[in-house]
Amino acid sequence: MNNGFLRRFVTREDGAVTVDWVVLTAGVIGLCLFAYWQIEVSTKGLAQAAATAIYNEE
Repeated sequence: MNNGFLRRFVTREDGAVTVDWVVLTAGVIGLCLFAYWQIEVSTKGLAQAAATAIYNEE
């Protein structure tokens, strides 16, 4: 390989910024999915408890 190409590749920062944004975006998406899953599980449990309470009142 050409020595100049390797030196330019190591010193350029354009790709590093892109990688940072990709990692940051993946983290935010992962956090959103985890929050959605937690809310979904809690809501289903609450709905089941409410349905049971209403059914038992009749």
